Amino acid sequence: MNPTERLEKIELYGQGFDLLTDALNDIPRECWQFRPAPGEWSIHEVIVHLADSETNAALRARKLAVEPGELLMAYDQDKWAVDLDYHSQDADDALQLTKYARLTTYKWLKTLPETVFQNSVKHPEFEQPYTFDLWLNIYSKHIPGHIEQIQNNYQAWKLANRQGG
Repeated sequence: MNPTERLEKIELYGQGFDLLTDALNDIPRECWQFRPAPGEWSIHEVIVHLADSETNAALRARKLAVEPGELLMAYDQDKWAVDLDYHSQDADDALQLTKYARLTTYKWLKTLPETVFQNSVKHPEFEQPYTFDLWLNIYSKHIPGHIEQIQNNYQAWKLANRQGG
């Protein structure tokens, strides 16, 4: 990825939280606990997942910057959602955690020298080196991908409520 493309990805990454809150503003809170199907996440669970994911992403980015070649921690997001009982966690707290993990990382990314973006680490779920550009590709799309999931959940909830439950 060239420096111009990288800056565009960093800006997209920086817009993620605002995109999320804009999407959530259109969705009634009573919809947030709705699961569209067994085993699928509710909007509430997606929000708590984002908090866990964003804090992990922030740590991964910092590891990429200061400990190239080292091993990252993987985690089973579905197991976390169940075992950490995401529905019992406060969605507003999770949103604040997501906001600040993303904001501080966004501001920090913009200060990094170009050479840092050549770093890579080992990720247990990837055979190839996990590069900073790969990290940026993944996390610049992460929140937008979940916004689509949230919107799909909302549509399913509206349909279920029209059909009587």
